[in-house]
Amino acid sequence: MILIDEAENDAMLQKAPHQKTRNPLKELVALGQSPWLDYINRTHTEEGELKRLVEEDGLRGMTSNPAIFEKTMGYGHAYDAQIRSILARRKVGAGELYEELAVTDIRAACDTLHPVFESSRGQDGHVSIEVSPHLAHDAEGTIKEARRLWKAVDRRNLMIKIPGTPAGAKAIEQATADGISTNVTLLFSQKAYHETFNAYIKGLERRVADGEDVSRIASVASFYIGRVDLLVDEQIDRKIAAKDVHANILRALRGKIAIANATLAYAHWQEVSRSDRWRKLAAAGANAQRLLWASTSTKDKTYSDVIYVDELIAPDTVNTMPLPTFEAFRDHGNPSEPMVIDVADAKAKLDALAKGGIDLHAITDKLLRDGLAGFNEAFDKLHTVLKGKIEALAA
Repeated sequence: MILIDEAENDAMLQKAPHQKTRNPLKELVALGQSPWLDYINRTHTEEGELKRLVEEDGLRGMTSNPAIFEKTMGYGHAYDAQIRSILARRKVGAGELYEELAVTDIRAACDTLHPVFESSRGQDGHVSIEVSPHLAHDAEGTIKEARRLWKAVDRRNLMIKIPGTPAGAKAIEQATADGISTNVTLLFSQKAYHETFNAYIKGLERRVADGEDVSRIASVASFYIGRVDLLVDEQIDRKIAAKDVHANILRALRGKIAIANATLAYAHWQEVSRSDRWRKLAAAGANAQRLLWASTSTKDKTYSDVIYVDELIAPDTVNTMPLPTFEAFRDHGNPSEPMVIDVADAKAKLDALAKGGIDLHAITDKLLRDGLAGFNEAFDKLHTVLKGKIEALAA
């Protein structure tokens, strides 16, 4: 995810072309992939920009996180009127204020995307809101907050975003058993993906065993891409600079590992989707948990700015793009055909990386820690800013 200035976001949307003869974003849909936007902004919803993206670009859903809200709520005056209205009724702390503002934004976005939800029979049209990142290792706290947010937003096309930690997996199972749709976030490793996918299935199985409806539950697994290549390439470059004995092999792996990692995740999804275990759930009306490619902005400027969209097209997947990537793909994306799922080739790349002395497991563990730390920092910073707004507007 790229965090950019609010004015830059507005300028991008204002100069964005309207309907074109060819729109690569809509071509993704024809190939079985849903383009989502990793961004939310109150003014874009209120002024009709979000509706335009749905109608003209085939936008199929949205994701949010604490860092996005920190940028949109923390600056400018778009939220001042609602904050004044809340303060006129009661005293609130920064945490309570954040949740009310966020719920308002998410509910409005859900309403705008509801036609997509209906036309896709609940497959798309979802908007995600994340539980507090401070609960990443607290299963019970996560479940409690997921239930509260689900009730507060009160929209069928909501998804509750839960990090893919061991505690998060427990919460995902329970939330699914409760009938709550989820977005599993911050997935970097195969192990974490397998565990959280299994948690979703177990939650569905529990619900079926209790005689409850599973047809209204949806889920996506947010598997991160760009950040993986960023850290892997940094280690490769250090070994090349040091004239490591494996330098030539490693050089050929630059920009290749994240997609290889994603290929193995998709292959696992295919395997599970063909299993007898899943067929029983599908017969009961269950919806598959789709893979969602996250962190699809290009970090290395020597690569194409749409590489993680062009090369990750696969049926029954989602690509959630930050606004600059969304705009770039509309302009010059090249969605020609689905990605090739070559498991042997993907494993060979990861084996070569390991033989070159680079530990992908250590990298994905670090990425999870860094991701949680980054969301915690943004969440805390937002609370500090909102506390200042409360003091200023109350005065």
